[in-house]
Amino acid sequence: MSSRESIICGLDIGSSNVRVVVGQLSAENAMTVLAAVETPTEGVSKGTVTSIEDAVSSVSQSLEKAERLSGVELRSAYVGISGAHILSQDSHGVVAVGKANGEIQEDDVERVIEAAQAVATPPNYEIIHVIPRSFSVDGQANIKDPVGMSGVRLEVDAQIIQGLSGQIRNVTKCVYRTGLDINDLVLGILATSEAVLDKKQKDLGVALVNIGAHTTSVAVFEEGDVLHTAVLPVGSSHITSDIAIGLRTAIDVAENVKIDVGTVLPNTVARREGIDLENYGGPESEKVTIRTIAEITEARLEEIFDMVDAELKKIDRSGMLPAGIVLTGGGSKLHGIVEFAREQFKLPAMIGQTDIGSIVIEKVKDQAFSTAFGLMLWGIELEKSNNDKGVLQKIILKNPLDKVKGFFGSFKA
Repeated sequence: MSSRESIICGLDIGSSNVRVVVGQLSAENAMTVLAAVETPTEGVSKGTVTSIEDAVSSVSQSLEKAERLSGVELRSAYVGISGAHILSQDSHGVVAVGKANGEIQEDDVERVIEAAQAVATPPNYEIIHVIPRSFSVDGQANIKDPVGMSGVRLEVDAQIIQGLSGQIRNVTKCVYRTGLDINDLVLGILATSEAVLDKKQKDLGVALVNIGAHTTSVAVFEEGDVLHTAVLPVGSSHITSDIAIGLRTAIDVAENVKIDVGTVLPNTVARREGIDLENYGGPESEKVTIRTIAEITEARLEEIFDMVDAELKKIDRSGMLPAGIVLTGGGSKLHGIVEFAREQFKLPAMIGQTDIGSIVIEKVKDQAFSTAFGLMLWGIELEKSNNDKGVLQKIILKNPLDKVKGFFGSFKA
């Protein structure tokens, strides 16, 4: 493998920051992280592009910074896509087995997955992922890998993830205009799961909740499969806005206050304990109690968690996930959020830890980098699977890039 081929870049275009993680895969399949950078985003709101020019400028700045730090030229990237326009639905595909002897081949699996794409998509939407959940052969259900089995009828249960065509094109246009090629377009929360969830959690049943600036993404896994995904139009910036309104202060001041003393557990704060907004960038001395800030924060986070729980109720998993709730994203840094999540969901809860092994760049441990790091891991696993043509893994079809782009599974076995 040439050094250029071994460079893997994950690009996460968030509503508040563009984050880039650059890794290198050695000939022995060892991973090294070369750079992890972030720059403030302009031209993106709630996961959707609102100004092409501003977004291109933000992405370019991040890429230039990543190239300086890593010392390599970036030619392509695995790009995350998110936003409240993302939809998911279940689908079913059926085909007849092609070979006369009834032995199922890889092309039969590809055909049945393509058949599952024949769903009624809303106007102006297109398919981003087709994620096979389980196969059936002649009525025998819950088969994970049917290749080599014998039968005449092959079926698949799959999840279809769709996005607004215009937004998909806007994201790809922003990236291409920086001179970068796109290896793959990946739903952000699926990439995040590669960074912070392990195989056991995915098998037992777990909900991954990524609290970004303007959106909160949810992915539910069970028996190793993606059960449900959703992108909600609320995030940690809404908490900042509530604090700004509640304290009648500027957004920047509210953000500083949230980061420094924000908590979602008002009862743990002494009633009279307070701060002076002047110390946080306020124009003049003004005393406020930390409990007031905590009550505002708690109210908004409760609303966000109620929306997440509503998604769990759609699939009858509210309070029913043995591995509980895993929180990540910049919004998961709020003090007391784990205890609050346990109380709200009536489930175990934890902050998702990026399994970075011997990686020396500490920044990738930051929850805000979990999606960018996951995108890089996604790329590395695809590189590995392309080099090892052994067992068929779960194929994901990517219509926006018009290819069968690779494989999906519990990479962190």
